[in-house]
Amino acid sequence: MARVALITGIAGQDGFYLAQLLRPKGYEVYGLDRPGKRPGPDLCTRSYELDLARDRVDELLDEIRPDEVYNLAGLSQVAASFDDPVEFAMANGVAAVRLLEAVRRHRDRVGRELRFYQASTSEMFGSTGQTPHNETTPFHPRSPYACSKVLAHLQTVNFREAFGLFACCGILFNHESPRRPEHFVTRKTTSAAARIKLGSQERLVLGNIEVRRDWGFAGDYVEAMWLMLQQQQPDDFVIATGETHSVREFGEEVFRHLGLDWAACVTTDQAFLRPTDLPCVRGDASKARRVLGWRPKVTFRELARMMADHDLLLARGEREPT
Repeated sequence: MARVALITGIAGQDGFYLAQLLRPKGYEVYGLDRPGKRPGPDLCTRSYELDLARDRVDELLDEIRPDEVYNLAGLSQVAASFDDPVEFAMANGVAAVRLLEAVRRHRDRVGRELRFYQASTSEMFGSTGQTPHNETTPFHPRSPYACSKVLAHLQTVNFREAFGLFACCGILFNHESPRRPEHFVTRKTTSAAARIKLGSQERLVLGNIEVRRDWGFAGDYVEAMWLMLQQQQPDDFVIATGETHSVREFGEEVFRHLGLDWAACVTTDQAFLRPTDLPCVRGDASKARRVLGWRPKVTFRELARMMADHDLLLARGEREPT
């Protein structure tokens, strides 16, 4: 009998890659997202529109009876969270708690185990003064977004310890793909470079190009999510490459790949700086390598070129928007 998975936030980047991973494994995949956000065709058996922060999902869980629930939903724009911290707290923190409680009630009603994955983030570590970050690094969040994710993370741990829920948190560092929205700096860079290449844009304006991040490929990272829910015991894992590269390095690789001069095409503007920003973020995924057998496959250079090639085709009108 096919296993059943429910993916919240299925219309987003990670939801897309996770659904693509699960379906060939024989899963029956259901999706859930905010009203107005729909997954691509044939991505899941059926999709639902609900606001997790305000709507009950008990009936939905009883209807589809999932074996695994992946909570990937929420708001992810760090800079935007400073403008609306309450909405971020609701969408990322309160929504996760409501979903956890619905999962617990469903488990108790039907008398069978189901497994829960919470999408945590490296932004929770903030300015700890420690690098690289691992599962024991204390949290010092520096944005309303990060604070909202700390709430969801700690509640997931609490539901595991207090209620015996099989619940795991994946503390994922930056993971990118051609499906990243353009407000993320990587996709902003590759889409602008493609338009500059074709002459439809003159310059790219960025904020702090010297910040360093641990960037991986989203398609690799969703495999780690799945592996966490296949273990005998639930636990939390940092998922990262262990390498750091600056925004400048990412841009230089993209522009070089497209035959462009980075220095001649890019300027910086303080208007794009965040109220607080972290100079360097790096993860230690040695526990995931040891316990899950997980390792990233796509390199930094391959990721930058993959995204650049995609956006060049998109800019030429040779590819449908993601």
